[in-house]
Amino acid sequence: MSKQQAKSSAGPTQGSERIVALDVLRGFALLGILIMNIQSFAMPSAAYTNPTAYGDLQGSNLLVWFWSHVLADQKFMALFSMLFGAGVVLMADRAAASSRSPAGIHYRRMVWLGVFGLAHAHFLWYGDILFWYSLSGMVVFLWRGKSPLWLLSAALVMLLIPSLLMVLGGLSMSLWPAELKAEAAQIWLPSAESIARELLAYRDSYWGQMPQRSSQALGLETYVVVSFAFWRCSGLMLMGMALFKLGVLSGARSKKEYAQLLALSLLVGLSLVLIGVHLHFEAGWSLEYSFLFGMQWNYWGAIGVSLAWTALVMLACQSLPAGCLRPLAAVGQTALSNYLLQSIVCTWIFYGHGLGLYGTVERSGQLALVPVIWVFQILASMLWLRSFRMGPFEWLWRSLIYRQPQPWRRQKAKSGTDGA
Repeated sequence: MSKQQAKSSAGPTQGSERIVALDVLRGFALLGILIMNIQSFAMPSAAYTNPTAYGDLQGSNLLVWFWSHVLADQKFMALFSMLFGAGVVLMADRAAASSRSPAGIHYRRMVWLGVFGLAHAHFLWYGDILFWYSLSGMVVFLWRGKSPLWLLSAALVMLLIPSLLMVLGGLSMSLWPAELKAEAAQIWLPSAESIARELLAYRDSYWGQMPQRSSQALGLETYVVVSFAFWRCSGLMLMGMALFKLGVLSGARSKKEYAQLLALSLLVGLSLVLIGVHLHFEAGWSLEYSFLFGMQWNYWGAIGVSLAWTALVMLACQSLPAGCLRPLAAVGQTALSNYLLQSIVCTWIFYGHGLGLYGTVERSGQLALVPVIWVFQILASMLWLRSFRMGPFEWLWRSLIYRQPQPWRRQKAKSGTDGA
């Protein structure tokens, strides 16, 4: 893909005007997120951050956890957050070029995204990120016109805040009241009774799951937002804005530059993550080390690995025929619908209103399901886009933003996909 092909034009994002590299990267990130999210769908929540909290961690299960942690944990979420920031800049520019109010459109987008996120979290799966994105998106929009250097500097400040909070929390743990430390211990390594309650709740009927799901969702929407999610998501979005302006996320840099980015970010990112894994096991995944201090290695290393994934995908976009990229691009063009589809499919597999397998499938079995769901989503996305301009939830989102139903069906004449 040349620089000229990577450039966007003003106006709505028609199929002929889309930046293919962005769609491919978004589709890649969306599918990659499932590698980690399936653990939250399938197992008690503590097992996501502390693999010793539930289930077997030997043999193939240990290998699955290790490679998932090294290559996927926080990496695809970081990449997706950067892409969200890039989208803020792109869509604001297009709105301005078509004589629309960028602020009006953007804030309606964020409000409705927040509504979708709350509904997703409380009625389907507590691990929603859409609500986080809506809050961060409302703030980072104000800085969309800043230079790449300014955006990268602001991103670093934002990213430092939760990191410093974790370090300060770890340093002060010996001074915590007994009640607070006991609560942290229960989060990090729940008691058998707590695990049993969570298993029972998600094996229950749909309405029987609601109290547990809403309780966990509320925690992510309040305390976690203030102490972690808002800062990290905002920082990564600002980074994505800068990288988009520099042409990194749109395939506009040279192969040599992407190769250099791949090598450097992989070296730094993997080194940090692997050091973190070693120290976690050395400390026995203890509350005193792993709960706060130990998270730092992957917190920062994930950014490096996500940039390596970015470089690798951009090299693929520049080297492979368009037909090879089309499956990922189709998923990327329908990312919101596919994100929610993952929750619909996985909660049906694991929760009590479906097959009720929650807590019974080991990590190796979970990973085996991932490519099956990927194939389903890729085929469904490609078939859907043959007849429709956008995904069903993209259509609903866009119709709410513009306060009228949007064109949905693809015309026989040449037409494209209009993403919200």
